[in-house]
Amino acid sequence: MQRGRLLGQHGGFEQGVTQKLDLRKLTYGDVKERWGLGAQAAQHVIKKTCDAYAALKANLKAGRLGKADSRRYRRAAGKPLSFRPDAAQPFDDRMLSWQIDQRRVSVWTVKGRMKDVAIVGSPDQLATLDLHRRGESDLVYRDGKWFLHATCEVPEATPNAEPVDFLGIDLGIVNIATTSDGEVMAGREMNRARVRERVLRSKLQRKNTPSAKRRLRKRRRKEGRRAKDINHKIAKHVVAEAQRTDRGIALEDLRGIRERVRLRKPQRATLSSWAFHQLGEFSAYKARRAGVPVVYVDPAYTSRTCAECGHIDKANRVSQARFACRSCGFVDHADRNSSRNIRTRACALRRRGAESAAPASDRSSDQYEAGRRRSVTTSDARCASTSTSSCDAADYGTVRLSGPTTKTRGTATSEPL
Repeated sequence: MQRGRLLGQHGGFEQGVTQKLDLRKLTYGDVKERWGLGAQAAQHVIKKTCDAYAALKANLKAGRLGKADSRRYRRAAGKPLSFRPDAAQPFDDRMLSWQIDQRRVSVWTVKGRMKDVAIVGSPDQLATLDLHRRGESDLVYRDGKWFLHATCEVPEATPNAEPVDFLGIDLGIVNIATTSDGEVMAGREMNRARVRERVLRSKLQRKNTPSAKRRLRKRRRKEGRRAKDINHKIAKHVVAEAQRTDRGIALEDLRGIRERVRLRKPQRATLSSWAFHQLGEFSAYKARRAGVPVVYVDPAYTSRTCAECGHIDKANRVSQARFACRSCGFVDHADRNSSRNIRTRACALRRRGAESAAPASDRSSDQYEAGRRRSVTTSDARCASTSTSSCDAADYGTVRLSGPTTKTRGTATSEPL
């Protein structure tokens, strides 16, 4: 991607040109002549550069890179963007052709088109690709292997407009998810694995020998893959249970929790590795495909509120796992009590007929600048939209070009595209 870096420096940054049409007029001929690219490849190089500057502009405007006078902001805005040599490269149908029934693809490269490149995927993944693939695909080089990420638009089931009830889900660290039915998905195994990986990484980093570095490269992203697999399984189980019982799903809107909560240093790594957003996203898209409505409610005081009498008291939460109401004497598992409160708020939201609106991803609003307003009512609850969405192929398993990037297998090449 050296050409992308030079294009960003001489076209988009130094001359202040970041619009696609203007940048194409300025650099299209030079890009084709200098690197010998075809017309479509040159267009993609220019488009990727423009998209990178558009993303940078949005991040600066939203304040994700600090205030305008901060060092981080000035560093990001004061130098041209660059791409890694092995960065992902987009391909459209003119540069990449699929023969899914033969498990082969034909890929355009700077040294000519590579034909009959084998791909690996389960029958379900390949069937999804054949029926629902849309738009461009990204060629990604990761850990010595080539991956093709294809976008699939999978049709969603007709949403259930009148669920008989809601299945409340309390998300946590000790227990990943607890349902209002009393089912607990414990996170003990995953948390122990995270601590083990953290300790091992620390030892290998202190060692700093060639063999230690090899082990670090081999084990990187292992923790993330394990968490992703567990979250997929939990989300699938929760959605299946809600669909079977004709209920909706109620989740907590936990946006901004890492900014609101202050912890001691030993606890910060645990909070930072909590993949609650990923579990919520997996549950939401699986629910849309199954026609199950998803409602997001304000999580304020759900752990301190008695699910029987509604009394709110900090002392109600006796310990991490035990809840004992100081007013009526009701005793229950703390996470189950919270999930029942989440279910109650979702039912109240449905009775009021609140307008559906998925939680916005932009955190630049006033409630995240000054801290979200706390309320024990459901007035800030939000309901997930049931509009058609596009799911990345990673949700179904990545289609991988078979073989490592060596010329002995003849299925991939390590030359940059």
